[in-house]
Amino acid sequence: MFLKAKNWMGLALATASVTMLAAGCGGNNSGKGELDGPTKGEIHISVDKTYQPLLESEIRVFESQYPKAKIIAHYKPEADCFKDLFNDSARLIIVTRDLKENELEYFKKEKIRPQSGKLATDAIALIVNHSNPDSILTMDQVREIMNGKSQKKWNIVFDDQNSSTARYVLDSINKGQPLPANTMAAHSNAEVISHVEKDKNAIGVIGVNWISDTNDSTAIEFSNRITTVKLRADGYTEFVKPYQYFIGTKSYPLTRGMFYILKEPRQGLGSGFATFLSGQPGQLVIGKFKLFPARLNIVFREATLTE
Repeated sequence: MFLKAKNWMGLALATASVTMLAAGCGGNNSGKGELDGPTKGEIHISVDKTYQPLLESEIRVFESQYPKAKIIAHYKPEADCFKDLFNDSARLIIVTRDLKENELEYFKKEKIRPQSGKLATDAIALIVNHSNPDSILTMDQVREIMNGKSQKKWNIVFDDQNSSTARYVLDSINKGQPLPANTMAAHSNAEVISHVEKDKNAIGVIGVNWISDTNDSTAIEFSNRITTVKLRADGYTEFVKPYQYFIGTKSYPLTRGMFYILKEPRQGLGSGFATFLSGQPGQLVIGKFKLFPARLNIVFREATLTE
């Protein structure tokens, strides 16, 4: 089920540059000879698999509003989503970063004008076994764990060697230093949770939406099986979990963006779904999963609880 990752440094190089394959105008219609429109037809999209619970919910809401639309999402490592965008397998991808300068330059040379936008501020959750006493960590301790310098034995578990969470740790926490030899890759975020549940020395790295929806039975069940680590950001005094307020105020340290990138030469179903995600209905779903929506005006108010 799990593979020992032997070349995690290579991940930094692999995700830093996407293979530039020839990109045409793009297709994936329904196969009936009809072009899809903003609210009808069929389209395949590629989604970073750390966002699977959230996007499944978004698609359900969108298709309930537009019964003539069918969105088929393929959940995969982020690096593969970008490959799909460049080789014309997907007109729309949902990922954790915007296009880089070299990628924009490539599209410019191909006379293609992709669209992109930030949908939310997302967070990465660190999870440990219930019996692990170290569930409150400073960022210095997190850095020591991720670069292998911690005195305590830790088994680090990601969902995939090419995942966005692994790239985030390499880029934002390790600053290019390789991950230690005791790093493992699972096949999914669900398997990361399962492994952490069984291994008292494990620390898992997952997208927060897997455990954040307090109205979803699966998310609740996942949360009950593991402990979410409290973290103290540099320069802060409080240890916090990846709750929506702390994500929005950046007092939870492991935050990142959630983006859509669209390569569509006309107003098709990809454009319609991207508009939905950016509008109030899609943003409300994002808020339900406790990410911080990028396009809603959210006001936090202090409240006093009385018995």
